[in-house]
Amino acid sequence: MVETVRGQVSGEALGKTLMHEHIFVSDHELEQTFPTAYAVDVDAQVAHAANRVVLLAEVGFTTLVDLTVLGLGRKIKLIQRVAELTTVNIIVATGAYVLRDLPHPLQLRGPGRTMFGGMEPMVELFVNDITCGIAGTGVKAGILKCATDRFGLTKDVERTLRATARAQLATGVPISTHTNAAKKVGLDQQRVFAEEGVDLRRVVIGHSGDSDDLDYLMALLDGGSYLGMDRFGLDYFLTLEKRIQVVAELCARGFADRLVLSHDSCCANIAYSAQEIGRMVPDHDLTLIHREVLPGLRRHGGSEEQIQLMLVENPRRILSPGSAG
Repeated sequence: MVETVRGQVSGEALGKTLMHEHIFVSDHELEQTFPTAYAVDVDAQVAHAANRVVLLAEVGFTTLVDLTVLGLGRKIKLIQRVAELTTVNIIVATGAYVLRDLPHPLQLRGPGRTMFGGMEPMVELFVNDITCGIAGTGVKAGILKCATDRFGLTKDVERTLRATARAQLATGVPISTHTNAAKKVGLDQQRVFAEEGVDLRRVVIGHSGDSDDLDYLMALLDGGSYLGMDRFGLDYFLTLEKRIQVVAELCARGFADRLVLSHDSCCANIAYSAQEIGRMVPDHDLTLIHREVLPGLRRHGGSEEQIQLMLVENPRRILSPGSAG
């Protein structure tokens, strides 16, 4: 069984799945410290998000994975409200989006040269979200999330990766990552996870679709992980057509069973208005894969069996706790 916002569902019930999306991205400190500048119309946000998720259901998708964690302003209670307004299964994550430094309280204690020392507190926090539920809501996380970006493997980033790995080993849920593909940091993630004993078949190296460096992508695949081809519509990393070509090439090489598709889209983000993001990336929404990517893959020789693998079978294997991937 797989944990969703509305409770457990079977792996077979997941259907077509987007593996890397966001419903709400926020900054709780900004909202509380400068409420005038960063005021949020919660009801409007929920209605807008629900409308976008409903459109996803209308084009045949049944599950969405929301990878919003610490550092991105996770709002589980609002996601619950969205879930009540749609039939789509929403799977939420635990973990931490740390690009360089942990929040100060976490810097002060834990392994390494910290002020108070002790065990890694993040492991217990993540495991509790998975086994007991998040913030008193009863909603359990079904996946772990961590990040490595332009700063590389800083001390706090490595701590976060190792804590994520240990939480994975304790619970069996998969890991999905944020990466800077240009810097090839997915290889660092795989190394750290392997050192901690994680089966790399339980890992999705996210934002791999930002790269057309096939040597890098093949190295990740050789490590055993899935690749997140998950930023369709964000052309300033790589154009839509080039992303489609890379996926088609990997499918032609026999790796459709190691790829998952998504957009890294956000229904509401404190950093910008819907109008602003609409002007910058007008096609970046939850239905772009249905509208443009799947027809493009078919034009490049992609088969219906390969599409089924990337959208249905691979997500089911990844999200089923304890699966060998």
